[in-house]
Amino acid sequence: MATESPNSFGQSGHGGAGSRPPSNEETLKSDTIQIERKTFMLSLKQNARGRFLRITEDVNGRRDTIIIPATGLADFKIILDDMVKASAAD
Repeated sequence: MATESPNSFGQSGHGGAGSRPPSNEETLKSDTIQIERKTFMLSLKQNARGRFLRITEDVNGRRDTIIIPATGLADFKIILDDMVKASAAD
């Protein structure tokens, strides 16, 4: 049985209808944070379609990724700030 490895989009598989060709991406800024047993890698990138934030979570070698278009980062931050406040509330 063949093993699958994540592609550049953090997805496993052998291709097919959902696969995308690799694109030229330029990393504008990146940072990493360790929280408990999870590592989060944040990369602000740019390609032909525009700028975006890629957030990758790595837990014991298993990676999951979300991508947020730069046009939505301000709204994402507002909601995230609200979640931080709610989490800190007693």
